[in-house]
Amino acid sequence: MGCYDCCIRCFGVVPYPSLVATLLCFAGMALFCGCGHEALAQTEVLVETYFARNIQDYAVMASFIKYFQYVIYGLASFFFLYGILLLAEGFYTTSAIKQTFGEFRSTKCARCLSLTFIIMTYVLAVIWLAVFAFTAIPVFFFFNMAQTCHNINILAESSPSINQHGWICSDARQYGLLPWNAMPGKACGMTLASICKTSEFYVTYDLYIAAFAGAGVVLLALFLYVAATTYNYAVLRFLGRKGLRC
Repeated sequence: MGCYDCCIRCFGVVPYPSLVATLLCFAGMALFCGCGHEALAQTEVLVETYFARNIQDYAVMASFIKYFQYVIYGLASFFFLYGILLLAEGFYTTSAIKQTFGEFRSTKCARCLSLTFIIMTYVLAVIWLAVFAFTAIPVFFFFNMAQTCHNINILAESSPSINQHGWICSDARQYGLLPWNAMPGKACGMTLASICKTSEFYVTYDLYIAAFAGAGVVLLALFLYVAATTYNYAVLRFLGRKGLRC
């Protein structure tokens, strides 16, 4: 067998759907974890500076951010290892399907392992769908703030004093970031206008959008994993019923 034939045979057993899903999973998880971690830190600074005067008002939120940042570290490690396992399982099942000669066979244990990965990946996809929806909350909050800032800028151009528009506010308590008894809990007029002019606000907004997009990429990767593992398991089960060497 020549070098060309060996290369063709090696490329023939590459599980391309699992490989694409792994690359998407790694890229999406890096985007979600990196941008999400930094966005949470910036959010704590913004809330502490503009929306809360007493440290007890945002103590719960600060603790949540701290613990969730540790969760992000765990998620990154878990999905890295799980992606490697799924890719290895894809190489195994693809080789089992396309192998024609030799001692290599697909066993009942291998098919049971593939079925386990299918169930686990499906459960992870459902859980991650909830995470994907949860990451939309800060994006929605900052989108509303950006729209409010845009309205203030328009009114400020037609009015000599921004104080006349003190009724235009953005309330962090409505989104559960602060308790209802937090003071001031909202930013209005000049305070909100000063937030709108800071680069930290728009950087945090962009970071949340990137984290939201990363969560969506991970969700797409999990769906690809489910499709690829289900197909490989179905083919292995069919070959097993036919009594064919895999």
